[in-house]
Amino acid sequence: MPMAAKVEPFWKRKTLAELDHDEWESLCDGCGLCCLQKLEDEDDGSVYYTRIACKLLDLETCRCRDYPNRRQFVPDCIQLTPGIQLTPGQASEFRWLPPTCAYRLVAEGLDLPPWHPLVCGDPQAVHKAGISQAGRMLSENAVSEDDWEDYMIFRAG
Repeated sequence: MPMAAKVEPFWKRKTLAELDHDEWESLCDGCGLCCLQKLEDEDDGSVYYTRIACKLLDLETCRCRDYPNRRQFVPDCIQLTPGIQLTPGQASEFRWLPPTCAYRLVAEGLDLPPWHPLVCGDPQAVHKAGISQAGRMLSENAVSEDDWEDYMIFRAG
């Protein structure tokens, strides 16, 4: 009896531009890191993440409380869509994405980490692995923007 051919997962066989809506949305691991406020060093352009979260981010689940309407409340929210080309040649434009971001990894031809929900099947794995800042964030409404420097946690890569 012939063996069935092994089908590679969609993120290994498709480019970001080839993904359908459901595939695109499923790449998000729910870490919430893209929703943290970032500071840019004026001298060298380095981007630093803070523990200060967007006012719409649920601080425990790391999910947007109003994802479909977020741009209405946060006009400068950057919406990643299949039309945005994340390619290694444009990495500098997207340096604000965490190095663990599936969109960034797929664009760079890399595989998803073992804790990604598409790999392990557990949507809580990103939190269990300590990738997200769940339970360790503060809302931007609770901290003066002048104090954000006090809450830097890492430099974007």
